[in-house]
Amino acid sequence: MRVKNSTRTDNRIAAPVKSVTQRFTYLLLILSAIGVLVIGRVDVASMEQVRTQIVDAVAPILDVIGRPVESFNVGVDRIHEIYTVFDANQKLRQERDRLLHWQALARKLETENRALKGLLNFNAGPEPRFIAARVVADTGGAFAHSLILNAGERAGVRKGQAAVTGDGLIGRISGVGSRSSRLLLITDLNSRIPIVIESTRIRAVLAGTNAGRPRMIHLPTGAMVAIGDRVVTSGHGGVFPNGLPVGVVTSVTDGIIEIQPYVNRERIEYVRVLDYGLRGIVQSGPDRRTGSNVR
Repeated sequence: MRVKNSTRTDNRIAAPVKSVTQRFTYLLLILSAIGVLVIGRVDVASMEQVRTQIVDAVAPILDVIGRPVESFNVGVDRIHEIYTVFDANQKLRQERDRLLHWQALARKLETENRALKGLLNFNAGPEPRFIAARVVADTGGAFAHSLILNAGERAGVRKGQAAVTGDGLIGRISGVGSRSSRLLLITDLNSRIPIVIESTRIRAVLAGTNAGRPRMIHLPTGAMVAIGDRVVTSGHGGVFPNGLPVGVVTSVTDGIIEIQPYVNRERIEYVRVLDYGLRGIVQSGPDRRTGSNVR
């Protein structure tokens, strides 16, 4: 009983003392803050020095405290990277399986094609010779779409030859000099190229419009053309070889069919001029070496 009474007496004495201490501590902190502000206004240099010393003293503590947080953030980033790599790996596996399927199909078709060519005694014809040339000028404008190449007759360039890039057909050689040549783009108003829709084998003529998209003309009556159809050269007329990629159908409106070429004219730096040995209906004019007309 005496112990319990003593504890109660101590609590009654300590409670007021604790309350007074907390009030005085709060007041002391306010006065200290005001004092620091006043001293900071009066003596800026001293306060800056004190602040620097306090930062120097606290910085190692903050560094130690911050390391677990940084390690946690690094761990979270690693987990995110692992998840991203796993997801990318799954997509790559699916892409690999798809490519392996197409590879097997391509090999099968290649074998069948080789066997059929053997049965038909098919002659694929000679491999084309090509001349690499660099575009040195763009003479395009509102009424002409053509480029000037730095290769001419001396390099083996002839009028009517097809010019391509890695993406597809860009045009044909319309004029040849000794060291240069003019390339008429498929978008030029004067350009006319025999083409065929790759999937349906419908023949037509690709006509330039001096705009970014040439049009298909002279289609057979009742021909069905859909957006997304690939267009390649047909080889008719003996000017171009067959199968050169040209573009894709992007618009079919009121009988007007527009083609988006595979080659972007604005990005052309180098071209390949193909020589299949075709003359067709294009005249090369007088041969400077023999003086006779070459057809």
